[in-house]
Amino acid sequence: MTDFSSKNSAASAREDYATFARRVYETGVLSDPWFDGNQRFGLSGVALDEQLARRLARAAERVTYLHQELVQILSDDSALLEEFYRLTPYQGAMWEASGGMWHGQARADLFLCTDGRIVCCELNSDTPSGQPEAVLLNRLLRSAHEERYAGRGEIVDPNLLFEERYVRMLRASHSKRTSATLERVGIIYPTELTEDLAMITLFRRWLERAGIEVVAGSPYNLRRKSNRIEVLGVEVDLIVRHYKTDWWGERIPVWQNAPDYADAEPLHLPLGELLAAEMNDEVTVVNPFGSVVTQNKLSLAFFWEEQGRFSKQAQGWIRKYIPETRRTRSVSLEQLRAERESWVLKSDYGCEGQETICGQFVSEEIWEKTLREIVPEHFVAQRFFHVAADEAGRLPNYGVYVMGGTAGGFFTRLAHQSTQYTALTVPTYILKEK
Repeated sequence: MTDFSSKNSAASAREDYATFARRVYETGVLSDPWFDGNQRFGLSGVALDEQLARRLARAAERVTYLHQELVQILSDDSALLEEFYRLTPYQGAMWEASGGMWHGQARADLFLCTDGRIVCCELNSDTPSGQPEAVLLNRLLRSAHEERYAGRGEIVDPNLLFEERYVRMLRASHSKRTSATLERVGIIYPTELTEDLAMITLFRRWLERAGIEVVAGSPYNLRRKSNRIEVLGVEVDLIVRHYKTDWWGERIPVWQNAPDYADAEPLHLPLGELLAAEMNDEVTVVNPFGSVVTQNKLSLAFFWEEQGRFSKQAQGWIRKYIPETRRTRSVSLEQLRAERESWVLKSDYGCEGQETICGQFVSEEIWEKTLREIVPEHFVAQRFFHVAADEAGRLPNYGVYVMGGTAGGFFTRLAHQSTQYTALTVPTYILKEK
């Protein structure tokens, strides 16, 4: 057994990873152990003590609850929704059709700070990803970690029941609409993006093992016929929606000088048919389209700017778990200039590195250029927080999956600064010490 924690030579380390990469390929799910020529995965994983694991799970569940309370507040006040979010017409249609439904599965991105706090920079509630890596890395590297921690305690895989929990969540979502058995699921995803294939393959395997038929395709493969939704001509009971809400609707540049998107127009026909079917209880959609609001980072600003609208318990959780976040149109440019190292700018639906600008890690010149070029209505400013580094100086981002409101899996990335786009993904275990 290879000792992954030893300081091997560079050649030996490459050989170890090449051997591991072959095992990754053999899963038939993950096919990309390298990214731009660099290793995507780390062979040395994270072993959380039981107390920290419980704290992380509790934080993820509470942040999910905050979003549920947010949805209830907005459902009762359409004028507040319009003023604060300024949704586009198609985004508004998604919200209205959802009837306040938004959650099936989410992933809270959590950090342990140097002062011992756990904070959540955002809840990925629209199309959360990372499930294949979370489940398969734990499985592939468990024996190595059991050997490493032998004598200290028991290594527990917190993702061992991920498949069961996921299928149970889909069935529970379906049963809220109808008492009929869930027999056939359609998975809708961006078929042109190869990075989503691992997730679609994994979901298909899980569902088929549960005796559920699966048909997968893009939004263009959706049709509403005889009061049923079809995917590639096959009637389905439930849609697993892994196609972002901001891609279904109008796509608007968030930079002043950016060109329009080549595919800026909304997906009028497939979106209209799917929303009509959902509103008429003809199909279950997971995640529901209400996540067009919960995924929007303006919701993080809503927690802080409209804190008085929440219950007393929720207000305490906002201050405890959510870093101070403000709409950039609510913060003066003078303050953002003067406090550059204290803020991170994030676009409302952005999930790429160029739409997250951390003042701590950029020059004054780049920060000033950023402030000039953003469209303020589409950005928030979030307080920078100091993450506790591991023994190698890396900053862990603990992704905690929440299904039906209950925490049920871990996904960890390690980076040398707080932008996670070049991070190593590593397995996550819980160490039950003797």
